[in-house]
Amino acid sequence: MTRELFWLTLTVILTGLLWLPYALNRVQVRGVSGAMANPSRNDKPQAEWANRLMFAHDNAVENLIIFAPLVLILNAIDYSTTNTVLACSVYFWSRLAHAIVYTLGIPVFRTLTFVVGFLAQAVLALAIFGLV
Repeated sequence: MTRELFWLTLTVILTGLLWLPYALNRVQVRGVSGAMANPSRNDKPQAEWANRLMFAHDNAVENLIIFAPLVLILNAIDYSTTNTVLACSVYFWSRLAHAIVYTLGIPVFRTLTFVVGFLAQAVLALAIFGLV
């Protein structure tokens, strides 16, 4: 396994686990049967942090759709450098920070962590074309 694939694997695991805390909050607020029921306009609202984490999870999924193919393309063309490994690790840590900061409701840092992740993706895209 390449180091880029290692970071992709960690990112996939992180993204796959982000739903757990807000799902537990849903059970806490609505009970087990309420959490498993179809959504309704009459549902008790979840905690604000849980709503923000749900948005952070959605954002993580949306960005994984970009990150994963970039890493897989690099793997397919057998291209790995210190810069691509660093970009993948920076992407993972920026996504973790984004989820935490978004959940805590810190808007400026939320945007900064998103931008750092975007820049890491840009490095990977540039690497595919041999520009980094």
